[in-house]
Amino acid sequence: MKRIMSLFLAVILTIGAVFISGCNQIGKTGNPTTIQNEEGLRVHAISDSDDTQAWHLWQSVHDEKFMVENPLEKYFFLPTSAGEETVDIYNAYSEAVVLNGVSIEPHTTKAVTYEINHPYEVNVKDETITLTFMKSNAEAAIFINNDNVDGNGTDLMAYLNDERKNKDKSRTAAATGAILDADGNIDNTSIKKIKGRGNTSWGKSKKSYNVTYRNAVSVAGMKEGKKYSLVANYQDDSLSRNRFLYDLSDAVGVPYASDSRYTDLYVNGYYCGSYQMCEKIDAGKNSLVNDIKAADYLSADGTIKKDFPFLCVVDPSVNDNDDYYVKTDGGIITIKYPELHKGDAGYDEVKNYVAEKYNQLFAAAASDKNDLSACGDLNSLAKLFLINELGKNWDSGVSSLYFVYKPDAEGQYKFFGSPVWDYDNSLGNAAGVDAELKYINVSDYTSYTGWWCKYKGGSDNIVNRLSQNPEIMSAAKSVWFEQFVPAINHFSGEDSSDKLDSEIYTSEKYYSLIKDSAEMNYKSGWLLNTSGWIADHSSLTKAHFDEQSKTMVTDPTASAYNADFTGMYNYCTDWMVSRAAWISQEFSN
Repeated sequence: MKRIMSLFLAVILTIGAVFISGCNQIGKTGNPTTIQNEEGLRVHAISDSDDTQAWHLWQSVHDEKFMVENPLEKYFFLPTSAGEETVDIYNAYSEAVVLNGVSIEPHTTKAVTYEINHPYEVNVKDETITLTFMKSNAEAAIFINNDNVDGNGTDLMAYLNDERKNKDKSRTAAATGAILDADGNIDNTSIKKIKGRGNTSWGKSKKSYNVTYRNAVSVAGMKEGKKYSLVANYQDDSLSRNRFLYDLSDAVGVPYASDSRYTDLYVNGYYCGSYQMCEKIDAGKNSLVNDIKAADYLSADGTIKKDFPFLCVVDPSVNDNDDYYVKTDGGIITIKYPELHKGDAGYDEVKNYVAEKYNQLFAAAASDKNDLSACGDLNSLAKLFLINELGKNWDSGVSSLYFVYKPDAEGQYKFFGSPVWDYDNSLGNAAGVDAELKYINVSDYTSYTGWWCKYKGGSDNIVNRLSQNPEIMSAAKSVWFEQFVPAINHFSGEDSSDKLDSEIYTSEKYYSLIKDSAEMNYKSGWLLNTSGWIADHSSLTKAHFDEQSKTMVTDPTASAYNADFTGMYNYCTDWMVSRAAWISQEFSN
């Protein structure tokens, strides 16, 4: 088999680095001054444009180890912004190439008509290459270009993904690039820093990244910001579990719910797959948590304030090189903001303050004395519990659990359960670990019935404590019927109004935005079922909530789901709606 010539050469870095370059030198004239890339054809993301960044090199299907079995079969994975009938093609060969009746001279660009999923033959260098066009419908496309990170010709992803340092996400690089929306609007703001992100997900083939732009940018209508997370959703065959629960959180008023868009990612011209471009969880100006400032913990004279706001996360995978953390009664808490380093003013004082306040929250969460409201915002904490309960989130309370500590409307400092984050192992996706499930006496984890949070993690888990706290459960019941149920009804299509359309779409709308991007993602080489960790998604007995009887009503027979993206997407949405029906029944009793 032939090794793929792509950004993912990091996976086989020991074989040697082969890099793709020149994409950022191609304009609509097709006459770049230099070209240092392998021969091939390139397509521009928008037609008749002077943009030099948004070019995509044709590529072959790869496997999970980035090997190519048939190099004579090529694809153009087009972003949504590409023309419906005509695209601009650049010929990087040293001889003329004919594509669909159009002769393209060496190192020039020509407009070429095409049809989706129609195979075209390209004869070049005594070989016949079959080229097929596929086209996305995602809301955005992100192009990132840097083919010489270290001055020695190292490709960006080869540098970031160095498998010899698989657990090290500290490498960073700058880049040029382009942000495109579905209408072809383009933003060429350069990238100040890109680096790897994730804990266990960083060890997967399809990786996630954090991106910081030099100036605030908007991605397909999102509010302007500098910091974003490109989430791979590698273990989620619907590519949508995070999107559903982030948007649902926004619809029910969870503070700082991360806005996001379905996005196609291209690096140095190579299509990396379907991603979710999210507002990165960070604090400060042009950030998701924008009402906390870096110096809020300091008085004018440089002393530590009596009370001050902070952003923290339950995170057991801390690293002394990257994380600023404290050990509390409720586990390890990483302080995300203010982000201090040894030698900074207040370094130890801030750690002690965060530990003290979190210990108060942790103790109050297990109390039945109605004192949680003294240190926690009941409304947001109840919603945090409900999001985890609705999803049967495997990681509930274990990791990626964020809190913002700040003054409430009356000026009293409290913990707010937000922002929500990381739900790929939810909504019927994860099979769970048999040993742990047996230990906590849960036999129906993959089912949409049965309580979950009150079992997960035991009393050392704060969401477990919240799920049994009288104040939280009282608030949760009201919030569920007043806010969650209308939003989920809208999602399922039962409520056809558009009053919630800006926060959460219908499942059909989400499908229309992701289906073609998903097809490209899985055709390019990514797998639907990535491991035995994923639950069986082949069948489900769907359910709905009957308002009159206040009970969950199940279908007479189980529904079968095809082992393709549409089947996996429908399983996810049906599981979520059925789970909501069960919760409604339980809260009605």
